[in-house]
Amino acid sequence: MTFFTELFSNKIFIAAALGWLVAQLLKTGIHMFLTREFVAERLVGSGGMPSSHSATVCALASASCYQYGAGSFEFIISLFFAIVVMYDAMGVRRETGIQAKLLNDILKAFEEMGRSELSTYDKLKEFVGHTPLQVLAGAILGILIAVMMYSF
Repeated sequence: MTFFTELFSNKIFIAAALGWLVAQLLKTGIHMFLTREFVAERLVGSGGMPSSHSATVCALASASCYQYGAGSFEFIISLFFAIVVMYDAMGVRRETGIQAKLLNDILKAFEEMGRSELSTYDKLKEFVGHTPLQVLAGAILGILIAVMMYSF
C-alpha cells in the first residue's frame, strides 16, 4: 500500500493526471457541443481541443518547477519532454491525421464507384494530431492546473 499512498500524495503526479483528465473531459464536451452527439472515444482518444498531451506535459513541467525550482534537473527534463511532445503533436502526428483524412476520402470515392475491396469500416483514424491552437490551449490548461494545485 505504500506505493499507492506515495503516488497519490505526489503533487506532480496529481497535476499531470488532472491535466490529462480535465483536457479529456473538455475535449469530449466541446466535441459533443459541436456535433450534438456523445462519442465515448473522445474521453480517451487523441486529437481535438484542447490537447490532452500538452495539458499533461505542461502540468508535469510546471509542477516540477514549483516543486524543485527552475534550475533543477527534474524541471529541465520535464520541460524538454513537454517541448518534444508538443512539437510531435503539431508535426508528425498532425500530418498523419491529414494523410488519414485524404486516404479515407480516396477510399470513399473508390467505394462509391464500386471499385474498392475495402469498406468505410476500414477507415483510418483522423483524430491523431493537433493544430497549434489546440496545443496552446492544452499547454495553458496544464499550466493553470499546476498553478492552482500549488496555490492552495
